[in-house]
Amino acid sequence: MNELLTWLNDQLLRMQWLSDLVTWVLADGLGLDMTSRVAGSVHFFIYDVIKIFILLSVLIFSISYVQSYFPPERTRRILGQRQGLGANTMAALLGTLTPFCSCSSIPLFIGFTSAGLPLAVTFSFLISSPLVDLASVILLASIFNWTIALSYVAVGLVLAVLGGTLIGYLKLENQVETFVFQSPVSNQDNDGQISRGERLTYARDQVWDIVHRVWLYVLIGVGIGAAIHNWIPESFIAATLGQDRWWSVFVATLAGIPMYADIFGTLPIAEALVLKGVGIGTALAFMMSVTALSLPSMIMLKRVVKLPLLVIFAGIVTVGIVVIGYVFNSVSHLLI
Repeated sequence: MNELLTWLNDQLLRMQWLSDLVTWVLADGLGLDMTSRVAGSVHFFIYDVIKIFILLSVLIFSISYVQSYFPPERTRRILGQRQGLGANTMAALLGTLTPFCSCSSIPLFIGFTSAGLPLAVTFSFLISSPLVDLASVILLASIFNWTIALSYVAVGLVLAVLGGTLIGYLKLENQVETFVFQSPVSNQDNDGQISRGERLTYARDQVWDIVHRVWLYVLIGVGIGAAIHNWIPESFIAATLGQDRWWSVFVATLAGIPMYADIFGTLPIAEALVLKGVGIGTALAFMMSVTALSLPSMIMLKRVVKLPLLVIFAGIVTVGIVVIGYVFNSVSHLLI
């Protein structure tokens, strides 16, 4: 049974067959020396790009079909029926069902807030939505393993729940811009009662929309990953971001803030860093920083909240990411 599961994981998630096919095309078809840096970079790029887009398309289609049962109005109503920690947990879990980047999560944040949902709930959703989604779990498992993937989901949800809870405890409603509470709210709710054909069309459109939004980030991310994996000396990376460097998680977290990319674009970079000896916690901290703290998303969030709330939100998420990074590094021998 274990051998069957290992084979399925290697062939369906890691797509070893694709790696072998790319090697055959480059070596036998084009005559490249696979031990060279150029061939290694080309292989890394082609293999990762094709693998990510195949997995992404299949996963987004499947997840979007399920999401068709939870339109924004229904999600808002479900959250409105709960209070306290249970509401925050539900918001974080629903955030995992929405494959949105941090910027596209903000309109939903406005809708939830204007509908009267507590800040604690809306911020739990805002943290969880770009940070954790079902597609990223499968992709993480395909690159690393299921233990790391599920651990990442768990700590992401904990950060979302605790972050939202703390913001709610601080009573910062006066730090939200007035127009947010005055935004019109749709009361329409189809309870997911649409035909199967409409669900399939919705899922197909979601695949196109998300792939259209992230394809450039994926190409850039894989390109950077290929460069790190084959051209940047391991000694340099180890000296800068090595697991034995106490500052590595801080540097990785800060390095991710100026960037803006979907989690799918940061995964190849994290993969290349880990292969070069960077701690798994450091790589994950970089990923989380890019997706949850990117400068463009902070600028957009500043339009709907005042500076004190923005600083508190960014501070909570930053501290959470740094703590998570160090925890992962300290237990990495149990995960890999």
